[in-house]
Amino acid sequence: MLRRTKIVATLGPASSDQRVLEQMIRAGVDLVRMNFSHGSAQDHVKRAETVRAAAKACGRTVGILADLQGPKIRVRKFENDKIVLNSGDTFILDAALDGLGNQLRVGLDYKELPNDVSVGTVLLLNDGMLEFHVTGVKGSQIICKVVRGGVLSNNKGINRKGGGLTAPALTDKDKEDIKTAALIKADYLAVSFPRSGDDMRLARELMNAAGGRSLLMAKIERAEAIPALSDIIDASDAIMVARGDLSVEVGDATVPGLQKRMIKMARAKNRLVITATQMMESMITNPIPTRAEVSDVANAVLDGTDAVMLSAETAVGDYPVETIEAMARICLSAEREDEERAIDFRDTAHKFTRIDQSIAMSALFAASHFRVKAIVALTQSGSTPLWMSRVSVGVPIFALTPLPETLSKVTLFSGVHPIEFHSKSRGQSEEWQQIEATLLELGLVEGSDMVVMTIGEATGKAGHTNTMKIMRVGDHHRS
Repeated sequence: MLRRTKIVATLGPASSDQRVLEQMIRAGVDLVRMNFSHGSAQDHVKRAETVRAAAKACGRTVGILADLQGPKIRVRKFENDKIVLNSGDTFILDAALDGLGNQLRVGLDYKELPNDVSVGTVLLLNDGMLEFHVTGVKGSQIICKVVRGGVLSNNKGINRKGGGLTAPALTDKDKEDIKTAALIKADYLAVSFPRSGDDMRLARELMNAAGGRSLLMAKIERAEAIPALSDIIDASDAIMVARGDLSVEVGDATVPGLQKRMIKMARAKNRLVITATQMMESMITNPIPTRAEVSDVANAVLDGTDAVMLSAETAVGDYPVETIEAMARICLSAEREDEERAIDFRDTAHKFTRIDQSIAMSALFAASHFRVKAIVALTQSGSTPLWMSRVSVGVPIFALTPLPETLSKVTLFSGVHPIEFHSKSRGQSEEWQQIEATLLELGLVEGSDMVVMTIGEATGKAGHTNTMKIMRVGDHHRS
């Protein structure tokens, strides 16, 4: 059974060696995430080359996601690297402090924070482990009462409960990193902490100006992003349900419902979606996942996510390959459970705006009724398989294209599998025989299997898919 749900793995010290990367790709990685919070432009160029070399060695296409750092709203460093704060302590966050912090105060990376808070503001540090209530603001100093104490160490993040921080989504560093993402031909660019569709539109302008073709992904992790969700999705090609910072800002109990809503909205708008954060967290140090993690991954699959993402598990974890194997196993099992779900095409019928979109939906309708072995989409832009991937009919979709950028792009599409295909035929009948031979050679179909194919009469032109055929493998007398 071909896995529909895609696996995204974050690169890091544990996964930068090409041999390890090859093992990860064979275990099931479809897309790698390069975290631009760490490393230089040259590091990113080198890693992209390593990823592509590893994918080639495995005979696979693997996409690249460049993830921008976004605004750093963090404490600075301490004299002894960390302190311990107790409930009831007074502690000062001082935007003007350039030296090392101590038991009484610490500096800030984000100098505007004093302007974004007032008496009564609740600040959450280190992913919500510590809770500070603001009792006063004096110039550069934010005076806080520690409500929930604990260890506070160097460079830990700060969130404002309920949102409201004014830091721009795209920093000067991000703008330079967009140029690097264009240089390495990243397939996707993730924008951290967008608050509106305008943040995404600006990122797209900068990507276009840099000559890049990356698809834009909005990481939903700010409270302000929730009321603006529809506009953000419209301005993006994909979203990431980034449950870490989002959970801190809106409350952990709110996130599961938001996850389901975001996935549903993204699919309805023909956008892609990744579910991320702590999916297999225990496997950083353990060879098997917890039962709760298994349920979390499976529920994301059942919610309809295109992909599930690993962060520290593959970046710095002890078991990067085993984690991917476990995640692939969980995804497949959840997909089997979901296979017989009834599909109602009426919800999408009124949304057809293009001929190729209606052909895509017709192929899905036919596949769900004939129970065909595969759907084959000859594509230039990837639009037809994207539309097909929005409705699951339990049939693998093979995107055949000669374009490397389209092959890489579809690695994130749920249920879509890229196949490099260069047509050598002089007519559609001859082309079908070449496609059939390719599928048979790869072991994807057998004699007498039914296959649905979509193709454009204007072969080789994007957006011209206008034909659907239902054919049987081995039968060369078709109409």
